[in-house]
Amino acid sequence: MSAVIDHPAATRHLDAARLQHADAVLRSEPFPLLIATDLLERRQAAAYAVDFPKYAGDGFFPYADVDCGPSMRALVAELAGADFAQRIGAALGVPDLASRPTLITLCRSLHPRHGSIHTDSESKVVTALLYLNEDWPATSSGCLRFLANATDIDALVVPELRPLFGNLAAFRRCDNSFHGHLPFDGERRAIQVAWLTSEAAKQRKTRRGRFSRFVKWLLGRRG
Repeated sequence: MSAVIDHPAATRHLDAARLQHADAVLRSEPFPLLIATDLLERRQAAAYAVDFPKYAGDGFFPYADVDCGPSMRALVAELAGADFAQRIGAALGVPDLASRPTLITLCRSLHPRHGSIHTDSESKVVTALLYLNEDWPATSSGCLRFLANATDIDALVVPELRPLFGNLAAFRRCDNSFHGHLPFDGERRAIQVAWLTSEAAKQRKTRRGRFSRFVKWLLGRRG
């Protein structure tokens, strides 16, 4: 991998082989999930920090080239690619994942209202979350939890995942794919990759995300 970060498109950003590394956690019960670490080169951290979107509002928003600098565009291209989808699909038992419509959303910051326990919508087949925070407080707030039920945020099925640089979680959406996190208020940079059931679902979610961003921008201007 090139050490030069001035031309990020010329180098590989994602070490997808880490998904099969011995340190990765792969579970089939209570639902298929995968946790891996160190998927990103630490020397790229400064470039990602500069190139990450400067969203005014909190929450996840649909990816747009114009929001991002070159290193982020290159990273997102790899996350949206067939190789990454095939590796995630093979791990989680979805062999046709690379043929599914892919929606990329990015989050710069969270509000304390985020993180309630949920399973993801039925229009999602698989979801992956990649984190880009270079450090994190010594707290469980904002750390991703996969859970045994819909009512107990402490019913962990695997240790919680700190949202640190290069950490990734992926899971197959099921009726019991419960996950969430304790409330957190502040910057928490993440990229979400969602493989969907249809192109119509992708367009619907994209429109909704863009509208949410516009409303938050408008409220920010009025504030």
